[in-house]
Amino acid sequence: MRAPIGSFDDAAPATERLDLLPPPVAAAVTDVMIHVDTDPAKADTAAFVEACGPALLETSANCVVVAGKRAGEVSYAACVVLSTTRVDVNGVVRRHLGVRKASFAAMDTAVGETGMEYGGITPVGLPPQWPLLVDRAVVDVPYVVIGSGARRGKLIVPGKTIGDLPGAVVLDGLGVAV
Repeated sequence: MRAPIGSFDDAAPATERLDLLPPPVAAAVTDVMIHVDTDPAKADTAAFVEACGPALLETSANCVVVAGKRAGEVSYAACVVLSTTRVDVNGVVRRHLGVRKASFAAMDTAVGETGMEYGGITPVGLPPQWPLLVDRAVVDVPYVVIGSGARRGKLIVPGKTIGDLPGAVVLDGLGVAV
Protein backbone atom coordinates (compact mmCIF):
# COMPACT_ATOMS: atom_id res chain seq x y z
CA MET A 1 0.00 0.00 0.00
CA ARG A 2 1.30 3.43 -0.87
CA ALA A 3 0.78 6.18 1.68
CA PRO A 4 -1.03 9.26 0.33
CA ILE A 5 1.66 11.52 1.84
CA GLY A 6 5.36 11.23 1.27
CA SER A 7 7.17 8.05 0.45
CA PHE A 8 7.02 5.39 3.14
CA ASP A 9 8.31 1.88 2.56
CA ASP A 10 6.42 0.48 5.53
CA ALA A 11 2.86 1.75 5.18
CA ALA A 12 -0.15 -0.48 5.78
CA PRO A 13 -3.75 -0.08 6.87
CA ALA A 14 -3.76 0.67 10.60
CA THR A 15 -6.31 -2.10 11.07
CA GLU A 16 -3.56 -4.55 10.04
CA ARG A 17 -1.08 -3.13 12.58
CA LEU A 18 -3.08 -3.44 15.79
CA ASP A 19 -0.15 -5.14 17.52
CA LEU A 20 1.88 -1.91 17.18
CA LEU A 21 -0.81 0.30 18.70
CA PRO A 22 -1.79 0.92 22.33
CA PRO A 23 -5.16 -0.71 23.20
CA PRO A 24 -7.32 2.47 23.07
CA VAL A 25 -5.91 3.36 19.64
CA ALA A 26 -6.19 -0.21 18.33
CA ALA A 27 -9.86 -0.20 19.33
CA ALA A 28 -10.53 3.07 17.48
CA VAL A 29 -8.61 2.91 14.18
CA THR A 30 -10.59 2.56 10.97
CA ASP A 31 -9.85 1.35 7.47
CA VAL A 32 -9.16 4.91 6.21
CA MET A 33 -6.16 5.22 8.54
CA ILE A 34 -2.67 4.16 7.47
CA HIS A 35 0.08 3.14 9.89
CA VAL A 36 3.72 3.82 9.14
CA ASP A 37 6.26 2.04 11.33
CA THR A 38 8.94 4.54 12.36
CA ASP A 39 11.98 4.76 14.58
CA PRO A 40 10.88 5.82 18.12
CA ALA A 41 13.85 8.21 18.21
CA LYS A 42 12.17 10.13 15.37
CA ALA A 43 8.74 10.44 17.01
CA ASP A 44 9.01 14.16 17.67
CA THR A 45 7.79 16.23 14.73
CA ALA A 46 11.10 18.00 14.07
CA ALA A 47 13.08 14.74 14.01
CA PHE A 48 10.42 13.03 11.88
CA VAL A 49 10.36 15.84 9.30
CA GLU A 50 14.16 15.94 9.20
CA ALA A 51 14.29 12.19 8.53
CA CYS A 52 11.40 12.02 6.07
CA GLY A 53 11.55 15.34 4.26
CA PRO A 54 10.48 18.95 4.76
CA ALA A 55 7.32 18.50 2.67
CA LEU A 56 5.82 16.63 5.63
CA LEU A 57 5.94 19.71 7.82
CA GLU A 58 2.84 21.15 6.14
CA THR A 59 0.83 17.96 6.69
CA SER A 60 2.03 16.93 10.14
CA ALA A 61 -0.23 17.59 13.11
CA ASN A 62 0.32 17.48 16.85
CA CYS A 63 -2.09 16.35 19.53
CA VAL A 64 -1.61 17.76 23.02
CA VAL A 65 -3.52 17.21 26.24
CA VAL A 66 -4.69 20.30 28.11
CA ALA A 67 -5.90 20.59 31.70
CA GLY A 68 -8.46 23.26 32.52
CA LYS A 69 -9.21 24.43 36.07
CA ARG A 70 -12.20 26.24 37.49
CA ALA A 71 -13.28 26.35 41.14
CA GLY A 72 -10.89 23.54 42.05
CA GLU A 73 -12.26 21.19 39.38
CA VAL A 74 -9.91 19.88 36.68
CA SER A 75 -11.11 18.86 33.24
CA TYR A 76 -9.12 17.55 30.29
CA ALA A 77 -9.29 18.05 26.55
CA ALA A 78 -7.10 17.16 23.61
CA CYS A 79 -6.16 19.70 20.96
CA VAL A 80 -5.00 18.99 17.41
CA VAL A 81 -3.20 21.62 15.35
CA LEU A 82 -0.88 21.53 12.36
CA SER A 83 2.77 21.29 13.40
CA THR A 84 3.49 24.70 11.88
CA THR A 85 1.32 26.23 14.61
CA ARG A 86 0.95 26.11 18.38
CA VAL A 87 -2.22 25.63 20.43
CA ASP A 88 -3.81 28.85 21.71
CA VAL A 89 -4.19 27.45 25.23
CA ASN A 90 -4.84 30.73 27.05
CA GLY A 91 -7.24 32.09 24.47
CA VAL A 92 -9.34 29.73 22.34
CA VAL A 93 -8.95 26.65 24.57
CA ARG A 94 -9.60 28.43 27.86
CA ARG A 95 -12.69 30.19 26.50
CA HIS A 96 -14.07 27.08 24.81
CA LEU A 97 -13.70 24.99 27.98
CA GLY A 98 -15.09 27.78 30.16
CA VAL A 99 -12.20 27.54 32.62
CA ARG A 100 -10.26 30.20 34.47
CA LYS A 101 -6.89 28.60 33.79
CA ALA A 102 -5.70 26.20 31.09
CA SER A 103 -2.27 24.65 30.66
CA PHE A 104 -0.64 21.63 29.11
CA ALA A 105 -1.35 18.55 31.22
CA ALA A 106 1.54 17.01 33.12
CA MET A 107 3.25 14.18 31.25
CA ASP A 108 2.28 11.47 33.76
CA THR A 109 -1.35 12.64 33.68
CA ALA A 110 -1.49 12.73 29.87
CA VAL A 111 0.01 9.23 29.63
CA GLY A 112 -2.08 7.78 32.44
CA GLU A 113 -5.38 9.20 31.23
CA THR A 114 -4.91 8.29 27.55
CA GLY A 115 -3.11 4.94 27.79
CA MET A 116 -0.69 6.27 25.17
CA GLU A 117 3.02 7.09 25.16
CA TYR A 118 4.20 10.64 25.66
CA GLY A 119 5.41 11.98 22.33
CA GLY A 120 2.97 9.77 20.44
CA ILE A 121 -0.42 10.90 21.77
CA THR A 122 -3.02 10.84 19.04
CA PRO A 123 -6.63 12.02 18.77
CA VAL A 124 -7.63 8.46 17.80
CA GLY A 125 -8.83 6.54 20.86
CA LEU A 126 -8.95 9.34 23.44
CA PRO A 127 -11.12 9.01 26.56
CA PRO A 128 -14.71 9.42 25.31
CA GLN A 129 -15.65 12.08 27.86
CA TRP A 130 -12.93 14.46 26.65
CA PRO A 131 -13.62 17.19 24.15
CA LEU A 132 -11.34 16.99 21.12
CA LEU A 133 -10.60 20.49 19.87
CA VAL A 134 -9.44 20.51 16.26
CA ASP A 135 -8.12 23.50 14.37
CA ARG A 136 -10.03 24.03 11.13
CA ALA A 137 -6.74 23.94 9.17
CA VAL A 138 -6.35 20.27 10.17
CA VAL A 139 -9.67 19.23 8.60
CA ASP A 140 -8.88 21.26 5.49
CA VAL A 141 -5.73 19.22 4.73
CA PRO A 142 -6.43 16.13 2.59
CA TYR A 143 -4.27 13.92 4.87
CA VAL A 144 -2.39 14.58 8.11
CA VAL A 145 0.44 12.68 9.75
CA ILE A 146 -0.17 12.29 13.49
CA GLY A 147 1.10 10.17 16.35
CA SER A 148 -0.04 6.57 16.64
CA GLY A 149 -0.38 6.50 20.41
CA ALA A 150 3.14 5.05 20.61
CA ARG A 151 6.48 6.66 19.85
CA ARG A 152 7.00 3.90 17.31
CA GLY A 153 4.82 4.75 14.36
CA LYS A 154 2.66 7.42 12.80
CA LEU A 155 -0.87 7.42 11.48
CA ILE A 156 -1.84 9.01 8.19
CA VAL A 157 -5.47 10.08 8.40
CA PRO A 158 -7.76 12.14 6.17
CA GLY A 159 -8.02 15.59 7.74
CA LYS A 160 -11.81 15.45 7.59
CA THR A 161 -11.73 12.22 9.59
CA ILE A 162 -9.97 14.02 12.46
CA GLY A 163 -12.90 16.44 12.62
CA ASP A 164 -15.34 13.52 12.67
CA LEU A 165 -13.72 11.69 15.62
CA PRO A 166 -15.81 11.26 18.80
CA GLY A 167 -16.05 14.48 20.80
CA ALA A 168 -14.48 16.57 18.04
CA VAL A 169 -15.23 20.27 17.81
CA VAL A 170 -13.67 22.11 14.88
CA LEU A 171 -12.54 25.61 15.85
CA ASP A 172 -11.14 28.54 13.92
CA GLY A 173 -7.96 30.00 15.39
CA LEU A 174 -7.05 27.09 17.68
CA GLY A 175 -3.67 26.89 15.95
CA VAL A 176 -1.59 30.07 16.09
CA ALA A 177 1.35 30.59 13.72
CA VAL A 178 4.71 30.02 15.39
